[in-house]
Amino acid sequence: MPDQEQGALFPNAALPDESAGYRGPTACQAAGITYRQLDYWARTDLVVPTVRGAKGSGSQRLYSFKDILVLKVVKRLLDTGVSLQNIRVAVEHLRARGVDDLAGVTLFSDGTTVYECTSPEEIVDLLQGGQGVFGIAVGGTMREITGTLAEFPVERVEGDLVVPVAAADELSQRRQARNAG
Repeated sequence: MPDQEQGALFPNAALPDESAGYRGPTACQAAGITYRQLDYWARTDLVVPTVRGAKGSGSQRLYSFKDILVLKVVKRLLDTGVSLQNIRVAVEHLRARGVDDLAGVTLFSDGTTVYECTSPEEIVDLLQGGQGVFGIAVGGTMREITGTLAEFPVERVEGDLVVPVAAADELSQRRQARNAG
């Protein structure tokens, strides 16, 4: 069942495995943040790269798909005026979930607190209580990021080396051929 859900969520591309990731500039573009924000959030442990962290000057951080999803959610929460302190709490809840589980989550915020809703009933209860004023459907954000990341190279960590992941689908192969020639 989880494979069917993931297939429906990501119809054009399979999620990279946990050892595959994207460099900082790609993560910034997909999440809509600056490199300065990305660097600050990594240094303060708000959102750290799970594929490969920085190991001294010149090393490349690699962010997983889930990391980039969390970056985009953080950016959207910041845009609504939620404090970094409250965002940290929300991020911990997101990290605890698997990617499959995240597709069914909607986050609401009243500008102060972040509420996690996983059923239509919870959303109705929250709205009837006059709480939610801004919502993020995480599944929709996942699809948006998948489309954005399809145009960027994926890399994998093998020992101390970072190597490109070969494109599996025909469209990616054509793109690579066009860019190489």
